[in-house]
Amino acid sequence: MDEYEKYEAECEKVRAENKKLLDEFEGWLKSSRLSDKTIRTHLQNIDFYINHYLLYEDVIKPENGAHGVDMFLGYWFIRKAMWASPSTIKSNAASLKKFYSFLLEKNLIDRDDLEDLKESIKEGIPEWIEKAEIY
Repeated sequence: MDEYEKYEAECEKVRAENKKLLDEFEGWLKSSRLSDKTIRTHLQNIDFYINHYLLYEDVIKPENGAHGVDMFLGYWFIRKAMWASPSTIKSNAASLKKFYSFLLEKNLIDRDDLEDLKESIKEGIPEWIEKAEIY
């Protein structure tokens, strides 16, 4: 098996784990009494982050991906997602905060990871929105 085949096999394994995690996240969101549309948006945003961005160049599990938010929203998403706009940047930021809060409750990350993610979003969002408007 060559390196690419190994990478693809590992990605498939992580995608299967991610499917279970997304199902649990959906239940968590439903318990918050959010609308079906809002839940669907959060799930789509997180699916794109964990199954596309985190697996784009390397195999990164969601619990190890909290530190990738700046590169994702400030660069990768704007260039790779045709639908990137200031409103989708904000939507993804909200989804990421909810998802990593969920992972904290599951003890898959620690509080510092979540706080770092929130701080990155708070500091970066004005610049990311500006980049999306320009791009």
